[in-house]
Amino acid sequence: MEGTKAVEFQLTGIDENGLERDFTLSDLLKGGKNRLVLYFYPRDNTPGCTQEACDFRDNLNRLLPYAHVVGVSADSVESHKKFKDRHALNFPLLSDPQHKAMEAYGAWGQKISYGKQTTGVIRSTFIIDSDGTIIKHYKAVKAKGHVEKILEYLTAD
Repeated sequence: MEGTKAVEFQLTGIDENGLERDFTLSDLLKGGKNRLVLYFYPRDNTPGCTQEACDFRDNLNRLLPYAHVVGVSADSVESHKKFKDRHALNFPLLSDPQHKAMEAYGAWGQKISYGKQTTGVIRSTFIIDSDGTIIKHYKAVKAKGHVEKILEYLTAD
């Protein structure tokens, strides 16, 4: 997917202040000033997803000079509000209950979970340039240490 245009989407979510609103990829890239780290994760308040979200939270000041961060899962907006409040998350979380954006980005499908094959969210991250081009794709991400890898990539320019 690297080098291709990112797929447009429209999803409801909560912004960094916890306010519910609609988000589109175009709006997230508006102004062309910064890159976007778009990450897909399986479920709010689970150990790996909490680890990843808190790592983004704790490193947001280091990330913001290079990119802003948005998380996407199939969880409801209400679930996202609780997740945000419980962990003081400081970036938007979008809800994709029909898996449309996830499918478009290859973040929904067959995966191995705890030794058995299931269908669900494939933890993955996309770094999208300000012109809408996918410049980096991380597949089947391991939550621990992932944000450091993103920072290494972003600061290598």
